[in-house]
Amino acid sequence: MNATTAEQASAPVTEDALRSVLLAGERPSRPGPVLTSLTFGWRALLKIKHVPEQLVDVTMFPIMFTLMFTYLFGGALAGSVTDYLQFLLPGIMVQSVIMITMYTGLGVNQDIAKGVFDRIRTLPIWRPAAIVGALFGDVFRYIMAAAVITVVGLVLGFRPGGGVVGVVIAIALVVGFSFAFSWIWTMFGLLLRSEKSVMGVSMMVLFPLTFLSNVFVEPDTMPGWLRAFTEVNPITHLVAATRGLMQGNPDAGEITWVLVSGLVIIAVFGSLTMRLYNRK
Repeated sequence: MNATTAEQASAPVTEDALRSVLLAGERPSRPGPVLTSLTFGWRALLKIKHVPEQLVDVTMFPIMFTLMFTYLFGGALAGSVTDYLQFLLPGIMVQSVIMITMYTGLGVNQDIAKGVFDRIRTLPIWRPAAIVGALFGDVFRYIMAAAVITVVGLVLGFRPGGGVVGVVIAIALVVGFSFAFSWIWTMFGLLLRSEKSVMGVSMMVLFPLTFLSNVFVEPDTMPGWLRAFTEVNPITHLVAATRGLMQGNPDAGEITWVLVSGLVIIAVFGSLTMRLYNRK
């Protein structure tokens, strides 16, 4: 009996025997693009769960920006902190959420450095799912930052003329554009070699875009050359659309501009991102 068992253990495994074992059960269906992307989005949320310090940039920084700029510029620019807050808060929301988008590129670059993407690419799944899922996970961060700023603003005296509906639509517009804008940083996360390089490039782009806009003051008060840049700045149009929705005076032209520009960004930088991802 023992000899028979030893012979069976030492016998070579035939292809038919291996096939019969592998095909013994029903083969699971291949997951679709949506389910796969949501799974990677859940992975991004789990990373936040295990490292909650990542939420500092979506909680403490927005609160700090709101308080600092409201009380720093309120009296000087508007003569009243409360009056200036009605103008400032939509802009601060846009600035804070747009600044957070750079962390998408940092996360992608970290996964590449750790070899995570090499393992993911061997899986029989929809190829863009890892990138799209990471962006879905960051949407949670955008919503949290926008919600924190709204609550702080209401406590300080912000009263949106557009009501709850206007605020919700404005937040949805900001989050949607930020999702599109994040594709720029996924491209840089794949293109650049280090996390510090991604951080440096993103700061070099984001600071001029957010500060040289209509976040803090109207472009009419700026010199001509600066006003020309401000008027073509996509952040200016996003702030104008957000401000109009929150104040109860929605501007269809600005909203359309934001939606179209967001689609263009996804089409251009999404294509470049996937080209780099497939060749990385």
